[in-house]
Amino acid sequence: MAQGAARIGPPRRFAIDVTAVGNLVGTLAKYLGLVVAFPIAVALWYSDPVWPFIVTGLVTSSFGLGLERLTAHARHQPVGVREGFLVVSAMLLMTAAFASLPYLFVGGEQLDHPIDAYLEGMSAATTTGASVVTDFGELSRSLSMWRQFTQWLGGMGIIILAVAVLPRLRVGGRQMMESELPGPEIAFGERIRETARLLWVLYVALTIVLTVLLASLGWLGFDDAMTPYEALAHAFATMPTGGFSTQADSIAAFSPAAQWIIALFMLLAGMNFVLLYRGLVRRRPRVFVRDEELRLYMAFVVVASVALLVQLWGYGIAEGEEAIRTAVFQAVSVITTTGFATTDFALWPVISLLTLFALMFAGGSAGSTTGSIKVVRHLLVGKVLRRELSQTVSPEVVMPIRLNGAAVDERTLRAIAAFILLYVGFWAAGATVIAIDSAISDVPLSALDTLAVSASALGNGGPGFGITGPFGSFAPLGDVSKVTMILLMWLGRLEIIPVVVLLTRHYWRV
Repeated sequence: MAQGAARIGPPRRFAIDVTAVGNLVGTLAKYLGLVVAFPIAVALWYSDPVWPFIVTGLVTSSFGLGLERLTAHARHQPVGVREGFLVVSAMLLMTAAFASLPYLFVGGEQLDHPIDAYLEGMSAATTTGASVVTDFGELSRSLSMWRQFTQWLGGMGIIILAVAVLPRLRVGGRQMMESELPGPEIAFGERIRETARLLWVLYVALTIVLTVLLASLGWLGFDDAMTPYEALAHAFATMPTGGFSTQADSIAAFSPAAQWIIALFMLLAGMNFVLLYRGLVRRRPRVFVRDEELRLYMAFVVVASVALLVQLWGYGIAEGEEAIRTAVFQAVSVITTTGFATTDFALWPVISLLTLFALMFAGGSAGSTTGSIKVVRHLLVGKVLRRELSQTVSPEVVMPIRLNGAAVDERTLRAIAAFILLYVGFWAAGATVIAIDSAISDVPLSALDTLAVSASALGNGGPGFGITGPFGSFAPLGDVSKVTMILLMWLGRLEIIPVVVLLTRHYWRV
């Protein structure tokens, strides 16, 4: 009996401090509720109802304050790597709920369904840009700006996740800080605070510059449709590579000059923000030339633009400057997972759709607001394949994988391989569920349309093809498909690992 008792042992304890997680989430929620000050000001300016935003702020801040006080005894407990997975996963779910509340209050018939409202909120929080809105004129000016603003807030949070939090959890594309953050704990200490402050300043500055440039087109008479309101709204969607628009026909509603400016800033937003800070703010332009990921990112953009241009010319879809602008804009928009459109590319030939579909799996740079696989992972996988081929011929040769001259740890390479396998697996599973639900619900989606919906949701890319194309909507999809999209957006934005690890028994037990 003694031996049996020894074998059974004491009951297992939780390996994470749930109360510390709750306290941190509560603190963040408490402050998140304060951002409704901006939409309240917009609502007052346009004489729109103010109460939806006041209630949203009160509900969010009250929830955060209550959770913070309920877990006050854990206020000074350190939040380690295990807790970090739960914090980032829970915060994104909560932020999406926060973004969805005004839709439930005044969103009208197209957004008053909880699943539709939450999908719109998750799409904003993850900067995906997938929307169920079909009648943009039905949205008030303040609610329309809320869609844009919550995307911008999502982009700010994603930058910090990408360069400060996810690398600490060993799931980020790479660490681009001055030096690797030491220690196993995410204490949100001085280094992370300083990094966050610098990148937020850069993010805000670029948003202001873009707003002024776009508004100037209207002030100078080059684009009467580009009012200050539209300029701010689309700057809010461009910098986080989000893709929401206030117009049913997206960026096609604006002048060619506006389209070129937005394309340039989408390209910038797809770059690593720490690299941007070093190159622009610290005036070290050489870092752009030396960075291997940036060189491959630009190569992707150039090759994709040329490929689309040849197709547009070949099929007679566009010609001259319009063809060049359309090809460049759509290549940048899809690669950076922004999702803006200057034309309804869902009507393009199949070969053009396949080109755009392939670009959905590219992504921008690590440390940017983009989604999908990210260029650095493609770069490192390519180097691993080249090494395997070389070692097949010369097995005795030792060839470490290097990125920008620094050796990459083999554990990192294994993590990249695991991420890509999980990414493809979730994409296929999501497409399967959406295909089955669409068949049951009699939603007209082709096989390519279904694959594109899943890839777009998981890659945080926005529109798909067919009825879910850039001038369409995800409203016709069934509730099962919409819930699947919500889960895919959540998974993709957090780079899958922090969510999947929560499902393992080892995570919860010592």
